[in-house]
Amino acid sequence: MCASFHPKDDLVVSASLDQTVRVWDIGALRKKTVSPADDILRLSQMNTDFFGGVDAVVKYVLEGHDRGVNWASFHPTLPLIVSGADDRQVKIWRMNDTKAWEVDTLRGHMNNVSCVLFHSRQDIIVSNSEDKSIRVWDATKRTGLQTFRREHDRFWILSAHPEMNLLAAGHDSGMIVFKLERERPAFSVSGESLFYVKDRFLRTFEYSTQKDTQLIPIRRPGSNTLNQGPRTLSYSPTESALLVCSDVDGGSYELYIIPKDSYGRGDTVQDAKRGVGGSAVFVARNRFAVLEKSTNQVLVKNLKNEIVKKSVLPIPTDAIFYAGTGNLLCRSEDRVSIFDLQQRIVLGELQTSFVRYVVWSPDMESVALLSKHSIVIADKKLAHRCTLHETIRVKSGAWDDNGVFIYTTLTHIKYCLPNGDSGIIKTLDVPVYITKIYGSTIFCLERDGKNRPIIIDSTEYVFKLCLLRKRYDQVMSMIKNSELCGQAMIAYLQQKGFPQVALYFVKDERTRFNLALESGNIEKALESAKKIDEKDHWYRLGVEALRQGNAGIVEYAYQKTKNFERLSFHYLITGNLDKLSKMMKIAEVKNDVMGQFHDALYLGDVRERVKILENVGHLPLAYITASVHGLHDVTERLAGELGENIPSLPKGGKKASLLIPPNPVLRAGDWPLLMVSKGIFEGGLDDAGRGGGAAEEDYDEVADADWGEGLDIGDVDSLPNGDIRTVLDGEEDGAHEENDEEGGWDLEDLELPPDSETPKTANSNARSSVFVAPTPGMPVSQIWVQRSSLAAEHAAAGNFDTAMRLLSRQLGIKNFTPLKSQFTDLHMGSQTYLRAFTSAPVLSIAVERGWSEQASPNVRGPPALVFDFSHLDEKLKAGYKATTSGKFSEALRHFSTILHTIPLIVVETRREVDEVKELILVAKEYVLGLQIELKRRELKDNPIRQQELAAYFTHCNLQLPHTRLALLNAMTVCYKAQNLSTAANFARRLLETNPSNESQSKTARQVLQAAEKNMKDATQLNYDFRNPFVVCGATYVPIYRGQKDVICPYCSTHFVPAQQGQICTVCDLSVVGSDASGLLCSPSQVR
Repeated sequence: MCASFHPKDDLVVSASLDQTVRVWDIGALRKKTVSPADDILRLSQMNTDFFGGVDAVVKYVLEGHDRGVNWASFHPTLPLIVSGADDRQVKIWRMNDTKAWEVDTLRGHMNNVSCVLFHSRQDIIVSNSEDKSIRVWDATKRTGLQTFRREHDRFWILSAHPEMNLLAAGHDSGMIVFKLERERPAFSVSGESLFYVKDRFLRTFEYSTQKDTQLIPIRRPGSNTLNQGPRTLSYSPTESALLVCSDVDGGSYELYIIPKDSYGRGDTVQDAKRGVGGSAVFVARNRFAVLEKSTNQVLVKNLKNEIVKKSVLPIPTDAIFYAGTGNLLCRSEDRVSIFDLQQRIVLGELQTSFVRYVVWSPDMESVALLSKHSIVIADKKLAHRCTLHETIRVKSGAWDDNGVFIYTTLTHIKYCLPNGDSGIIKTLDVPVYITKIYGSTIFCLERDGKNRPIIIDSTEYVFKLCLLRKRYDQVMSMIKNSELCGQAMIAYLQQKGFPQVALYFVKDERTRFNLALESGNIEKALESAKKIDEKDHWYRLGVEALRQGNAGIVEYAYQKTKNFERLSFHYLITGNLDKLSKMMKIAEVKNDVMGQFHDALYLGDVRERVKILENVGHLPLAYITASVHGLHDVTERLAGELGENIPSLPKGGKKASLLIPPNPVLRAGDWPLLMVSKGIFEGGLDDAGRGGGAAEEDYDEVADADWGEGLDIGDVDSLPNGDIRTVLDGEEDGAHEENDEEGGWDLEDLELPPDSETPKTANSNARSSVFVAPTPGMPVSQIWVQRSSLAAEHAAAGNFDTAMRLLSRQLGIKNFTPLKSQFTDLHMGSQTYLRAFTSAPVLSIAVERGWSEQASPNVRGPPALVFDFSHLDEKLKAGYKATTSGKFSEALRHFSTILHTIPLIVVETRREVDEVKELILVAKEYVLGLQIELKRRELKDNPIRQQELAAYFTHCNLQLPHTRLALLNAMTVCYKAQNLSTAANFARRLLETNPSNESQSKTARQVLQAAEKNMKDATQLNYDFRNPFVVCGATYVPIYRGQKDVICPYCSTHFVPAQQGQICTVCDLSVVGSDASGLLCSPSQVR
């Protein structure tokens, strides 16, 4: 049934259905490789092969199985054979030079044994069977260690990896690859020492001397299973105490005290203190915490293993990690939190995928949470900084001296900067586990427990870190002294806004030109333009030089492009009349009549203009020009030529003025348009290759240049959501007079006591002669979807499904019914349609945002969107106006439309993003307030609830005129119900706003005066104005400070906990209390 070679000797072992295992000696085969010297020997060998040779001889026949033998294999190093047969038994055989015999039988399989082999690294035997199981046996004790089962598949074959600790097993429906034991050594770093477990011994490694020492033997747990090695270590340096944690039997720990005299001996056997617990870590000098999973609490113990304190954990916890003295980092399935054992409070919480390892920085200010395929960087309070995703498993990590997190995957050593940028440092042959980083040396543990220092080149990430922290002196030093180059580094610098630095890495002139323009380095751009010498580059250089006010380069660029019209105008505005005269002569030589006439106009040369008009045959125009400008000699001559066709000139009327250009007052070399400051890198980097004298001359030239004063332009910020006063002007006084179907604000006259005196308060491509059919490109809608994370652009592309998924993830939106019309409008608005031939379908053409003729036809812009932020501004003003007029249903419709449109708005700048977020809060407050007021009007027969709702309305964050009207309304309702104390409160608040309407002030003062005589409430309201609160958006009850609540992830309305999981009643979109990443409405947020 099988045959296999011996790993070293000339032996083959075979298994057969004749119930025997045979060992064959194949040594004679080696002799066949030597060719016989003569024909007689060659003939005899041929006969031997023909009639049954003696190349393979049976050395041993092993009998002992009762049925056919399926598999037999040699031990990699020892003279042992293992076999498996249909009698459900695994047998071990030993052999020497003369004989072979059975050693032992392993029983346990319930069906035919298919395959069996020795493990290459451990003293174990692995077998599989048709009973759907793989069994692992202890080769020394000859006992079963572990069994792995499948439900429906029989196992047939096994194979071991020649180098790695991997096994593969084939079954009915496929195969599995697995390892038997965890290979990561348990270790703990303390100061300059590393403590780790290897081969059942605790060892220490000194980083300074690189000395490895064996300390004490570690007892292995007693159960007969695999994975018996410890999982984690925790060390207390002051007490020389060590906690060894294992996953065996649901979790256990052992506490060892390391004797000071055991260093270098490592043979002291001590009885450790043991206990049961999910995980155990030191939290103080002589205190350690043990997790008790069954009760979800932490037991704090002393070094005698006695319980000192118990604390119930705030979240269901399956592991605990050290988080500073007296603090624990608790891990659950989807989050981690820091728990203070003394105060028993949660210091911080963070949602993250399942965390496997926790690595603190040396100063305990930053923490890295390592998951299977991601790394989350946070601060000591678990405030999120950045998240990094990997496609390959993350294995380990450590912080270097600069605050950069260095980590390993299965195949690489990588870095992660504080802002989330990452990169590869080194490729690995085998996985390693980082323990400590000193400068450019990384100390690692290999899987076999060997310490290995790895020297790395840290230039790249130190350079990026210096840029990030704005240490420009170090950046300049590294540019001059190190060999940083490559497209990746150039792209990084350009992306991070440092094109002037990238300029010094680039050799390609076109790239240098683009970077120089981007950074405003006009001199470098000029150097590259001279080498490229193309019209388009000269034109772009001229535009940038004009923007900077460098007249000399503008002139040079126009000369290179032969753009004489622009050049003439340039000479006019710089006052260079001499060169303008030369331009007129050039135009005359080139026979450019219009150019010559324009130059004569610019110069104010009337005789030249008359001469040009005369030369081209426009004698009437020439006569009029000469006559108007007082050239009598020319006029008489032209009159003679014209004869009777002399044009008549109008007489009288308004006094005319002649077109004579003014003489230039200042003829400067450079036009002082803008003050362009030199970048921090430019001076230092330009000096790198030249002496100091040349640099000083250049600086002197810059100092003498007439750049004028820098412009002092202040920021003039307009109101982000419109000024309400423009809407309310003239309407506030008339609020009472407007009366429509809803009855306005219902502000009636009050029956007040008599008045008393109260004090007042493109480029075009050349076409080939051979037609080449274009290849079909990617649809524009697909390009839009691939490039964007904005829901609006996905909806415009017609991918409603991905748009809804994005909105659900970003804002927790579940009810998309209100957004249906917006989705349709976005999609229709981003397309236009052209008729083709009669029989052909209509052509759909994508409409792009910000399209221009200069744009490259191969670069597709984002989709044009029908919703614009300015439209929302108009809606907001309409809502304000309707609110002022008391048309609450109409106002509610306007503000709800704003909330339904904002998820599909796209803006460009960060400032506009802030304005959008501010608009959400404004619209939310108005929707909530208007819903409360409309609810109040429905309740005709419940005066107490009416007063409460009127009171809550005054606590919505409205514009000041609306707040005054709400306060006046609440004051009126409460005064009528004889709740004088509450009415007095509203009157005070109204007077504090200094109302411009005198009648409002007068009414408030009278209510206050009447209430002071009897400061009591007739009925008790659920309203305490002294205790800060927010109003529940569904039940319209106050949620006072300190009470639990849940929040809508989109509009941030507060709700009572019972509303968790319901659709928000304010925005009518999101699920209350759901997790969301936040509003994404600008490409600047994605960059």
